[in-house]
Amino acid sequence: MKGIEVRQVTKSFDKQMILNGIGLTIEPNKIYGLLGRNGAGKSTLLNLLVNRIPVDLGEIRIDNETIKDNDEQLAKMFLMSEVNLYPKNAKVKDIYKWTEKFYGGFDFELATNLSKQFGLRTNTVFNKLSTGYRTIMKLIVSLSVPVEYVFLDEPVLGLDASHRDLFYNALVESYAENPRTFVISTHLIEEIANLVEHVLVIDNGRLIIDDATEKVLSNAYMISGPEDKVDEYTEGLNVIGSDKLARIKASYVFGTLNNKPIPDLINIDKMDLQTLFVNLTSGGSNNE
Repeated sequence: MKGIEVRQVTKSFDKQMILNGIGLTIEPNKIYGLLGRNGAGKSTLLNLLVNRIPVDLGEIRIDNETIKDNDEQLAKMFLMSEVNLYPKNAKVKDIYKWTEKFYGGFDFELATNLSKQFGLRTNTVFNKLSTGYRTIMKLIVSLSVPVEYVFLDEPVLGLDASHRDLFYNALVESYAENPRTFVISTHLIEEIANLVEHVLVIDNGRLIIDDATEKVLSNAYMISGPEDKVDEYTEGLNVIGSDKLARIKASYVFGTLNNKPIPDLINIDKMDLQTLFVNLTSGGSNNE
């Protein structure tokens, strides 16, 4: 089978379980959103995928081969994270050359064009770059390496809005010209909602959503109106959270509405991805 298979993977640190029996498949040529609250296990999962840390239980396979001690398969993946693995005194242009040697290829034309668009001076030593421009350099590298799977762990932290937009546009253009898999882990859910084709949500170490974005959002509703009417309508439905202001209530439902007739004074709207995520992973809100 082509793709990455995560088979019932468990990982703990200092006797605290971070991931508990995670099972999922990452398919070729898709853009995934990996969502979860702080400490949910997103970064741990990404580090496990590229074998930076070992699994405790379970197995990770890529194209039907284990990643353990398998440099050929590991070379198909690239993880961009906040960890600085580059020589501090190396110039940006030399890091590009080093990456080419390590991965057996590098899109210098793309990297040069993106460096100009972002205003990144490639003669600058890595250690002299600001935090934002270190991030930009890493993003450029992640789009220029010849791999099949690119994992981006909080890729736009420290970037201003214009640079974030520039990166998202560059990612979409690069994906269109050279389809491969991207897995984006971020807290800026609104900004990637229109990019991701498939959503993975981790909560308390478990995978609670693994489905196409369109399908997920087709079952996410906000029911609003007078509190008594909303409570009556949502009885028996999967209510994952609610907000209330005076006698007006909004309840968030994830699942089917069972073809219930809509009473007067009740409004039904679709939830966006961020609202769904917040209510799924916070136990629901209750603002009065």
